[in-house]
Amino acid sequence: MTELYEKLFQPYKFSSGVEVKNRIMLAPMTHYSSDDQGYVTEEELAYYGERSAGVGTVITACAYVIAGGKGFPGQFSADDDAFIPSLRKVAETIQGKGAKAILQIYHGGRQSPPDLLPDKQPVSASSVASSEGAPVPREMTEAEIQEVIKAFGEATRRAIEAGFDGVEIHGANTYLLQQFFSPHSNRRTDKWGGTLGKRMIFPLSIVNEVEKTVAEHAKSPFVIGYRISPEEGSEPGITLDDTLQFVDRLANQNLDYIHVSVGHFWNGSFRESDRTESRIVKIYEKVGNRIPVVGVGALHTPEEVAEAMETGVPFIALGRELLMEPYWIEKIKSGKEKEIRTTLSKKDQEELVIPDPLWEKLVNVKGWLPVVD
Repeated sequence: MTELYEKLFQPYKFSSGVEVKNRIMLAPMTHYSSDDQGYVTEEELAYYGERSAGVGTVITACAYVIAGGKGFPGQFSADDDAFIPSLRKVAETIQGKGAKAILQIYHGGRQSPPDLLPDKQPVSASSVASSEGAPVPREMTEAEIQEVIKAFGEATRRAIEAGFDGVEIHGANTYLLQQFFSPHSNRRTDKWGGTLGKRMIFPLSIVNEVEKTVAEHAKSPFVIGYRISPEEGSEPGITLDDTLQFVDRLANQNLDYIHVSVGHFWNGSFRESDRTESRIVKIYEKVGNRIPVVGVGALHTPEEVAEAMETGVPFIALGRELLMEPYWIEKIKSGKEKEIRTTLSKKDQEELVIPDPLWEKLVNVKGWLPVVD
């Protein structure tokens, strides 16, 4: 291992007290491989086990906190105590390989397909469809808002009881928390919407509920992260300036990190073409040393990751890279970085321990992974 990569392997202790062995995280990726009831399958456990030995932290695919927030077929659940043993298998599999296990928790909001929901009716901040022809959600009542806030707390308790090292609150990728923050999906005139400050109240209420739950139930250090998407293409939509004000608030919470969800680490604003500096770097500069930032996006080689970390961003999450090369970290440590796999063959599924439903998505989504015959 050369000096160029030393920063990747530095340990880090979060403000909660949880210490990780290096700065690389497995990014949360939907894998569509749980059973229809929301229980984890052996295929998922094998998938996580194959990718948990080198990285310091594994962030799981998102688990729904309430049945009305399920967003994908084959998604695992954290909405009832009956799922604690199932969740425990995930945590133990990841930790058994040496990584810290973070459960991502979420609600799909208006992005939840009606056929996956008990009442076939998605809900959101307001009755505004995500796009023309998409299902129109029902505006949430005050009671439903409070129920979802408590559900995030209860999912956190279950993560604690299942033995996870932390949770990541999914406030990105146009799901429910982002829907409350967005002026496109939140047209409310009560305390939950209107001004930018009011649109922050729902996600901040969930942060507070999760923090309260951790303080009450965790008997050892426990991580709380928050994932954001910095912009929206819709009009009206979230702007980078909106997000910079939001992360300024998040940095003053008792969070351990902010995880930025973008397609490319170095891309500037897609809403304002004159703002070309990396949005991740802008967020890092805004929060400074108050809270670690996790960067992500099209960083394929060790050299690209090292270059991104030279900006000061302390953590990098890898998704596609660890799908193609589960031993990405180990090959760098042993000086074999030239052997890191950068393309996939359709014959590679078994070797890479990728469940059938995820593999079908990978090979059928053109351009997402470099798949060769």
